[in-house]
Amino acid sequence: MTVTLITGANKGIGFETAKQLQELGHTVYVGARDAERGERAAAALGARFVPLDVTDDASVESALAAIDAAEGRLDVLIHNAGILETELGAAGAQRSFDTNAVGIVRVTEAALPLLQRSSNPNVVTVSSSMGSFWAVNNPERPESGLPFPLYAASKSAATMLTVQYAKLHPQIKFNAVEPGPTATDMTAAFDFGRPAAESARVVVRLATLDADGPTGTYTDENGTLPW
Repeated sequence: MTVTLITGANKGIGFETAKQLQELGHTVYVGARDAERGERAAAALGARFVPLDVTDDASVESALAAIDAAEGRLDVLIHNAGILETELGAAGAQRSFDTNAVGIVRVTEAALPLLQRSSNPNVVTVSSSMGSFWAVNNPERPESGLPFPLYAASKSAATMLTVQYAKLHPQIKFNAVEPGPTATDMTAAFDFGRPAAESARVVVRLATLDADGPTGTYTDENGTLPW
């Protein structure tokens, strides 16, 4: 059975991704920093909960140690945890990058020993077209009119980290995905996006790649995207 960890999986795209992978037979670990919400989400899914705050070294190490003790390996890691800071400032920048970019490094580094024991290791980063230089400079794209500099910059970093990890660890698949505009708690103030379940299907497609699937890509549901 495929062992999968999803960060920030107690709601939104993370929750729906967990639900769909659970239905496909994965052993899913719901990672969440809020224990009450995480346990409730895992119970609703029939999944397993692991306390996981991607901004905290000890929390990350404890979560991966728990999965190691229970499973002995990790097959799929999905970096889904993310925040949207709308005010530009140093404190917001630190929070944005700590969660959206540095968190990827924390969790990936802790997970690498477990992923290396898998016969088909796969890492998926839920990124955003807001981090695409092509999209934010294209007047025909909605991203060009959205003023979220910290989110955009941190998601650009998330995509680049994913591609660089693919170069460093060619035996593991690393891909970043633009799931599509999605109605979640994070975007509620802006009143746009499709249901999270639809966007989760894009993530699930990458999370279920065969062993000979692509690596080092940045893609959406329609194929590889320009940066």
